Amino acid sequence: MFKVGDMAVYPSHGVGIIEAIENREILGCKQYFYVMKILGNNATIMIPRDGAVSVGLREIISEDEIPRIYEILREKGVIIDKQTWNKRYKEYWEKIKTGSVYEIAKVLRDLLTLKLDKDLSFGERKMMDTAKNLLVKEISIATNCEEEDVERDLNAIFSN
Repeated sequence: MFKVGDMAVYPSHGVGIIEAIENREILGCKQYFYVMKILGNNATIMIPRDGAVSVGLREIISEDEIPRIYEILREKGVIIDKQTWNKRYKEYWEKIKTGSVYEIAKVLRDLLTLKLDKDLSFGERKMMDTAKNLLVKEISIATNCEEEDVERDLNAIFSN
């Protein structure tokens, strides 16, 4: 259960703030909804409170989970499946939609690794940016650091 003012993560949209909890009538049934403003794009979404867990709404990661994210990003020798870009895109999008920072970190790592060998498709480049932005936003909030500092840390991992 979230309260007004809580920060939360909505899968594939990223970090947001619960701005309100509203009671709405939908098809004759009253339901409570979290009204959440996504920080990355200022979009407002409504999430049924009873279905929040099933759609993957979760708390921001704790600071002690961040080293594991950096471990994933630093993993070398990861074998990238040589399937077509659209199959890879679908697979990676499924990982992003889980909302798991660990899965998102794997997507970013894999796409940055793949980029070393070949040009990424437009969709893959856009997905790479999405994964990076989702990680940067959440890590910066979890560590209370500036996004630019987090982005610099992520860039440093892949500049070696």
